[in-house]
Amino acid sequence: MVESLGVADPNYITPGGARKLYDELVHLRNVERPRTVREVTEAAAQGDRSENAEYIYGKKRLREIDRRLNFLAKRIDNAVLVDPSLQKGDKVFFGATVDLEGEEGELRTYVIVGEDETDSATGRISWRSPVGRALLGKRAGDVVLVRRPAGEAEMEIRAVRYDG
Repeated sequence: MVESLGVADPNYITPGGARKLYDELVHLRNVERPRTVREVTEAAAQGDRSENAEYIYGKKRLREIDRRLNFLAKRIDNAVLVDPSLQKGDKVFFGATVDLEGEEGELRTYVIVGEDETDSATGRISWRSPVGRALLGKRAGDVVLVRRPAGEAEMEIRAVRYDG
């Protein structure tokens, strides 16, 4: 699949994840950066810039904003959109919502997403994470072995669905 898209290192992302990246880029470009430029201009007008904390901080903040803008633009340009609602079947692929049962009977639900949209608090894990990689291509009923820093763990896939 990767070769057919002509992408060596794909940045798979859901439409919702892409929207969040784009919204952040627009906010930084249209709100944060202009406000910071105004603040730096006002601080520069106060005189000696070498001891002007507002000016020094403002210039530092501008560099941070510009770095983030460049990063976001590259991530968006290299994004490969995958809509989970268009996925079908019982195998775990990008965008799947997977219900797992751990060795001690604990139930967990994970959504396999792109690197830019992970959120461990909500169970959104990267397809490149140890758990994500272990799940890819598996089906409900399969037992997967996950290698973690804390050691290996077996988990049984209870259900696979594509919610979108």
